[in-house]
Amino acid sequence: MLRLGLTGGIASGKSAVAAMLRELGFPVLDADSLAHRLIEPGKPAHDAVVREFGHDIQDPTGKIDRAKLGAAVFGNREKLERLNSIVHPLVKQEIQRQFAEWDTAGRDAAAFAEAALILEAGYQDQLDGVVVAWCRPEQQLERLRARGMSAEEASKRIAAQMPVEEKLRRATERIDCSGTLEQTRAQVQALAERLRRTKPQAANLRVEREGRSR
Repeated sequence: MLRLGLTGGIASGKSAVAAMLRELGFPVLDADSLAHRLIEPGKPAHDAVVREFGHDIQDPTGKIDRAKLGAAVFGNREKLERLNSIVHPLVKQEIQRQFAEWDTAGRDAAAFAEAALILEAGYQDQLDGVVVAWCRPEQQLERLRARGMSAEEASKRIAAQMPVEEKLRRATERIDCSGTLEQTRAQVQALAERLRRTKPQAANLRVEREGRSR
């Protein structure tokens, strides 16, 4: 089984691509949602995040208010890196655990970990390849504004992530989400067909990945 990452900038179409892959039968782990669960009370990252950023990021029940946490870190690279240093190692562990479970169960030709920061966090070192969903930055801004985000906040969120040109340079597969959903779906379908044709190569690629990690 090939272990692949699916990434893309905020409002790039990544989640739509993930949904299409699931419809086609591929296992997809939503690592961003996993990261959100890890900061819930009683979960591994909660106390460390509160110690780092203070009780001001909590709501009256003691839960971390993600909007307050986001306001504290986006636009401040040092704080964002501190948050990532707490959460990313835990996410990486869970990704590997889930991939191993799917591999043992003999799931599809490939499985995906969907995460916005796969490349920024160095997750790609444990993967066989990275699929990047992308669109133009001005489209990202338009989509975020349509979700009710201010232009200033949307620009901060986009600027906090790796530029799309760099993501595309480091991608092994690219899905252009600038057009209609049907145009995106056609690209995802073509990717699925390629992956299933090359299933016999998965074992060799896995050996190469394990060799790189030594």
